[in-house]
Amino acid sequence: MSQANSQARKTAVCLLLSMGMVATPAAMAEFQPLDDSTLSDVTGQAGVTIELETKLNIDHLIWTDEGSLGINGLRLSGQNDTLLDNMKLTVDVAGNGEVLEHGFSEIARRANAGLLDTSNADVADALSTYSVAGGFGKQFDSGDLVIHLGATDYGDPTNLNDYLQAVDFELAIDSITTTGSEGSASLFSNILLQGYIGPTDLVIRNNAGSTRTLANGNIVSESELQLDTHFEISNGSLNWDAADVILLFNFAAVSIDGLQIHNRRGADTLGHFGMAHAKANLSRGTSAASGKEGLSVHDVEFRADIDMPVFRMGGASIGSVQFTDFAITNTTMMIYGH
Repeated sequence: MSQANSQARKTAVCLLLSMGMVATPAAMAEFQPLDDSTLSDVTGQAGVTIELETKLNIDHLIWTDEGSLGINGLRLSGQNDTLLDNMKLTVDVAGNGEVLEHGFSEIARRANAGLLDTSNADVADALSTYSVAGGFGKQFDSGDLVIHLGATDYGDPTNLNDYLQAVDFELAIDSITTTGSEGSASLFSNILLQGYIGPTDLVIRNNAGSTRTLANGNIVSESELQLDTHFEISNGSLNWDAADVILLFNFAAVSIDGLQIHNRRGADTLGHFGMAHAKANLSRGTSAASGKEGLSVHDVEFRADIDMPVFRMGGASIGSVQFTDFAITNTTMMIYGH
């Protein structure tokens, strides 16, 4: 090898090494360690969205103890036996203080954008209730599992009826029967409920190890399942074949047609957009009265107006029946085996 070629090779090697030494810090500068704050921006923020359509049929559902209770011919579908569709589930695991979809937060978002008139008292209440920390929804704690049921397509964003009637349903049950050593009896038959499902939320709170004491002394876990739903029954019917109420009234041979359950009258309509509202919390609990451990159902609330325009007893109509501001509150149940 000539001296000139040898010198050229040495020069090239030195140049490559020098370029590598310069390039390496520049390349390494693109790789930075991620701290917890940065990671929280990268993971767990988008959640999961599930678009759902279904139809549920159960021929017989039977609970057997000494006797048995049967639910026969159950069907859950869209109205007129169509698919139960246009449903969207959003599933999130909350970060600390994160605001996620809840209740009528979509109404608040539209009102804030000027799409809905805030002179409507319900709209104004939603904007006030669900405008939280720069977002729209409810603020949750780290690790809370939040599932929100809404619609895939709400129709015209300026039309409240499109929003409230976006998800329709139909629940039909042929009969509810009981069977024992003395034979069998029908409790209810020909049940048909048609209506609309409003915003529905299922939250599992992440408070492991924490407990609280209810007003009745029961101790319940704060790691609880929280259910909150709005709905409307626009048309319903049933036969009440045999049932005693508070051991005083026997409703045998009662039939109801045109049943409606909503919240359009009375003093507690604000914030419900004319829909009935139900909520309850479920967790592990210990009864103050018996010391038994079981499933605690607490903070139960149900608010609605109920219309029964055709109320028959023994086949003859006795007129119509209406309940305004029908409310179940301050209700607690402890459920355990015996």
